Amino acid sequence: MYAGKTLFAQLMDFLPWTTFSRIVERYGGNHRVRTLPCTDHFRAMAFAQLTYRESLRDIEAVLSAQSAKLYHMGIRGPVRRSTLADANERRDWRIFAEFAQRLIGQARELYAEEDLGLDLSNTVYALDSTTVDLCLSLFPWAPFRTTKAAVKMHTLLDLRGNIPSFIHVSDGKLHDVNALDLLLPEPAAIYVMDRDYLDYGRLFALDRAGAFFVTRAKADADLRRVYSAPNDRPRGIELFFKWIKQHLRIKKFYGTSVNAVKTQIWVAVTVYVLVAIVRKRLELDASLYTLLQIFSVTLFEKTLLNRNFPEASRATENDMDAKQLKLFEF
Repeated sequence: MYAGKTLFAQLMDFLPWTTFSRIVERYGGNHRVRTLPCTDHFRAMAFAQLTYRESLRDIEAVLSAQSAKLYHMGIRGPVRRSTLADANERRDWRIFAEFAQRLIGQARELYAEEDLGLDLSNTVYALDSTTVDLCLSLFPWAPFRTTKAAVKMHTLLDLRGNIPSFIHVSDGKLHDVNALDLLLPEPAAIYVMDRDYLDYGRLFALDRAGAFFVTRAKADADLRRVYSAPNDRPRGIELFFKWIKQHLRIKKFYGTSVNAVKTQIWVAVTVYVLVAIVRKRLELDASLYTLLQIFSVTLFEKTLLNRNFPEASRATENDMDAKQLKLFEF
């Protein structure tokens, strides 16, 4: 695969661009577009996620400083912050959402045989949400409390590989339990969730569909404990949210419209899944956290992507100090 390409270009080669082009055509993403077509738009936003760019001005400055390498990164022209802002504002966010879902499908196939550390053949999901606080004056479309705005990511995580299989972005007011109405229960699957999802009618619907659930009981629940099992394994969904919020620049948005916010979220998810795919296909020993740190400072280098990465311990919740609530507190 390596042919003198930058590390960024090699990463992008793992993406199904033919699929992306079909999605773009379906939504008319390049209709009457003279500069910054969808592919360049995605690459610029992915670059920003991977290198922790703080703003559109920051993205423009760094890419301009490396203008001689843009072509080799797959970006066919200069990226102006005004053009990027317009694209984030106007280009349909569903292009990036659907592309992320296609990648999620690929990643889940790759990690289907991943060891859960449990004697289970069932698919095991963790369901949770995370809230990203926003400024109400800048994001009036996402009211949350009297003086605050927020968006919520409701995520169903396949614990084999910690790959998100379902994501729904809403305003901060949507209660967690309502996310159960958006799921299509998978027979024989096990759904692990917190007490916020405890609604007997909805849980009964999961049971009728042939699925199982694990949750925390309310204080007044009429039940009898059969036995207890220890659990000291890091919660995959916790680490996913910490990754998303702290390492994929979801705490700081490049635009204030609904479209700009959802575009950035879905590009961030795509980058997360892309790194997971690369790690699996190249059989890299480094953790996703370590890979992201390496990529953040080496994207312009012309080095083999499948070289042996330095040995490093896998990231745990202690590696990432984002103040994310625990999924369970037994």
